[in-house]
Amino acid sequence: MKFLADENFDNTIIRGLIRRNSNIDIIRVQDVGLSGKDDPTILAWAARENRILLTHDVATITRYAYERVVASQPMPGVIEISLDAAVGKVIEDIILLLECSSESELEGQIQYLPL
Repeated sequence: MKFLADENFDNTIIRGLIRRNSNIDIIRVQDVGLSGKDDPTILAWAARENRILLTHDVATITRYAYERVVASQPMPGVIEISLDAAVGKVIEDIILLLECSSESELEGQIQYLPL
C-alpha cells in the first residue's frame, strides 16, 4: 500500500508512521512537485501512481474523490483525518489499515479517522 500525504497534512503523523514502520511507502505532495496544485490534480496524480491520499481536507477532497468514482476514473482511496484527532490514535489506525486491508479494499473508498 502506497500513500500520498496532502500538502497540509500533519508531518508529526508522517514521522510517527515512519517510526512505527520504516518500510511504509509514503511521500508528500511537496516531494513530487504538486505544492499549490488543486485537489483534482492531486487526486489524478495519486490515481496514476496508485497512492492512497492522506488528508485533513474534508471540505473539498471528498467531493472531487467521489466525482472521480462517478466518472469511472481510478481513485485508489482517500483517508480523511480529523484535525483534532489524537496523533497516536491516527497513527495506530493507519497502521491497522495498512496491516489489515488490501489496496483493492480501499479503491473508490473514503475512510474517516480516527476509526
